[in-house]
Amino acid sequence: MALKEINWLGVGIRFLVALLLVFATYNPDGYSYFHWAIKDFMNFSVLKAFVGVVLLIGWVIYLRATFRSLGLIGVSLAAAFFGTLLWLVVDWGLIPAGSVRTVTYLILIAASAVLATGMTWSHVRRRISGQMDVDEIDAG
Repeated sequence: MALKEINWLGVGIRFLVALLLVFATYNPDGYSYFHWAIKDFMNFSVLKAFVGVVLLIGWVIYLRATFRSLGLIGVSLAAAFFGTLLWLVVDWGLIPAGSVRTVTYLILIAASAVLATGMTWSHVRRRISGQMDVDEIDAG
């Protein structure tokens, strides 16, 4: 049975796992599944396939939970929120926008934040409104 309450530690763990998933899949430093899989692609190994399946499972879990929790409009709003937040930080000069690498990192962090929001939103909505999700109601 899942925990009914969420706290900052739970939010942080969800965000860290989302960061791990996103950055393990791709990052601009070249230490990612994407770079490893395309390197010597003609000799694709079973280990690369296995790691790819593990990452795919992680993506399916996070994306399914995010879309079930937020819906298309909510995902769009979350992406707009984090995208404009990053734009604001760049506009204020807190982070330089001249580097493609830096901008790529910001986009990957924003994507992780959207996924973490989706994984957390049902708990937040329940705490704010007191309403349960339909799939949380015990049929027994």
